[in-house]
Amino acid sequence: MSEDDGDDALAGWPDGTSQEQMDEAMATIDGERHEERERMVSLQLAERGVRDAAVLEAMREIPREIFVPEHLAEFAYHDVALPVEAGQTISQPFVVAVMIQALALPPGSRVLEVGSGSGYAAAVLSRIAGEVYAIERHEELVRSARERLQRLGVENVRIRHGDGTLGWPEYGPYDAILVSAGAPAVPASLREQLKVGARLVIPVGEEPRYQRLMRVTRRSETDFEEEILDEVAFVPLVGEQGWADAGSAVDTADRVDDAGPTTPLPLPSLVAQAAEPFQGIDGADLAPLLERIGDARLVLIGEASHGTSEFYRMRQRITAELIERKGFSFVAVEADWPDAARIDRYVRDLEHPMRQADIFGRFPTWMWRNHEVLEFVEWLRAENARRAGQDGDGQRLLAFYGLDLYSLSSSISEVLHYLDEVDPETARIARQRYGCLSPFESDPATYGLAEITDRYRSCEGDVTAMLVELQKRRSEYAEEDGERFLDAAQNGRLAANAERYYRAMFYGGPDSWNLRDTHMFETLQSLLDFHGRDSRAVVWAHNSHLGNAAATEMAARGEINLGQLVRQAYGFDAYLIGFGTDRGSVAAASEWGGQVEVKRVRPSHRDSYERVCHETQVPSFLLSLRRPRVARLRDELSHPRLERAIGVIYRPDTELQSHYFQARLPRQFDEYIWFDETTAVRPLGGRGRAPELPQTHPFATLDA
Repeated sequence: MSEDDGDDALAGWPDGTSQEQMDEAMATIDGERHEERERMVSLQLAERGVRDAAVLEAMREIPREIFVPEHLAEFAYHDVALPVEAGQTISQPFVVAVMIQALALPPGSRVLEVGSGSGYAAAVLSRIAGEVYAIERHEELVRSARERLQRLGVENVRIRHGDGTLGWPEYGPYDAILVSAGAPAVPASLREQLKVGARLVIPVGEEPRYQRLMRVTRRSETDFEEEILDEVAFVPLVGEQGWADAGSAVDTADRVDDAGPTTPLPLPSLVAQAAEPFQGIDGADLAPLLERIGDARLVLIGEASHGTSEFYRMRQRITAELIERKGFSFVAVEADWPDAARIDRYVRDLEHPMRQADIFGRFPTWMWRNHEVLEFVEWLRAENARRAGQDGDGQRLLAFYGLDLYSLSSSISEVLHYLDEVDPETARIARQRYGCLSPFESDPATYGLAEITDRYRSCEGDVTAMLVELQKRRSEYAEEDGERFLDAAQNGRLAANAERYYRAMFYGGPDSWNLRDTHMFETLQSLLDFHGRDSRAVVWAHNSHLGNAAATEMAARGEINLGQLVRQAYGFDAYLIGFGTDRGSVAAASEWGGQVEVKRVRPSHRDSYERVCHETQVPSFLLSLRRPRVARLRDELSHPRLERAIGVIYRPDTELQSHYFQARLPRQFDEYIWFDETTAVRPLGGRGRAPELPQTHPFATLDA
């Protein structure tokens, strides 16, 4: 190495840095990157559903930092798309993994990649496939990708410059084809270059920047099977059988319903153009929203706080429309199962009333004990009375369920009460098993602390055995009363999951959150099964539970949520709706277990989605995110921004640290509902009995 070469090698390092010091520092950086890569595979891929061992191992081996610009290397293992040369992007790791997993590559397979970009996906494929043929239309990217692959010693990848929409027929047919750009339709040339039994994975959409990820399987010479896997946002696939050219794609993305401005607009202006304004919740025209929801089986409706009246009232208005116009069967909410069961029996006027107990009596009481929820409960009861009075119309009564798992003590009590009536001998066994948890019934969180400090044995085996016992006797019990067995079985499941939850709380990390949301998903699944194949459900919970966690910083922490599990299981048969506000008032406490206060909500942060919506100067609106009226809007909103989440605790003084997180709104929700200024919910008389309610009303059972 010449003297000049040495100076170049040390450029950018502090004066006096030796080669040995530089080598040591670089080794440290490499070690840190290796750890980041391991975390990426574990948290961003495996924990989010990527199960193909070959894919996980390949992404563990390939250093993504080589395939991004040097100044972005520190972000290489964040689950985000990053810019590369020629104005293109490298896809986020999760999307790369999902697409390659969907190919189900056989050993030694021959693969075609269209739109190879920086070469990262081709490098990952090289560790799984026998031969990889890649096409890229930007010569600059072809050169840089070849150099990067050569640095890694990859020898089974060939890249050429050309029109990827036409494929590479000289080396076909292929065992799999991966397309890393969005096409208006599946190119016929690529279909023809598939072997029979082979798979093609490609983003397809009528607009250049918004697609659905599709898997095409060739079943015979003439038959192709198509599946929708997810919604994605890729750069346009330009070519003879794709988009005409990059310029036309950008122009199209700026149009509103094929009309309007074609020059770039500020983001708030784009949102304002795409928004559907309304004045007043009762007068809002929901017909376009219902049309967008279509035949979805699940509609998940969130809230940006647990104490905002407008969120509750609009959610209830939408739910009533879904019930009346689209035949939805039941409502499932972020509430304890036994408490919601009291409401369910009230609205359906069932013969087996729940035993008297405090309803929604634990902190935070105002979350469900408020005038807004009371109005909806009375609407459900009136609607069920109307249905019951119409003989022979075949309408099933509307049900109301809780999804949460905090009610350990009351759920155990309900299981025992049920077994006392239907099977006293099993009730005796259940008392012995649940007796392990008796010392902690008043404060189950202390069980987790005692168990991890070895001061008390784990009760996991006992409560799990009881759940198994209930499931074994399903047919025997359900014949007597399916509704009551559903309640008992769910309480048994809740006791088992709550035991795990309270243990996980004291270990830190994402486990307790993931257990809770997985429990909510399993409960929702069991309710859908119970109500039958044609059942349709509305789900209410906080935005943080119902928006797809994969589109937020929750994913980087290894957290999943109900919305993500629903999206993975039901795809576009689920419609996810979020809410937001800029300012106003909210009912919240200052600390866990504290008294409810009406607090002022600070104006939104300048780097947030809420600020973008506020700057539209539209007081309230619906905003379609799955298919926005301004096609370019989805792409613009997909850049990560802050999003505010207020739960039952609100700390305005530390709002940025306590209540904001990063998200990509169009991937988090299908629809966003905005109220620029909001007001607090109205609690039902604190812990006292609401004076206007009869003593037999479920909301009137709290002791003063």
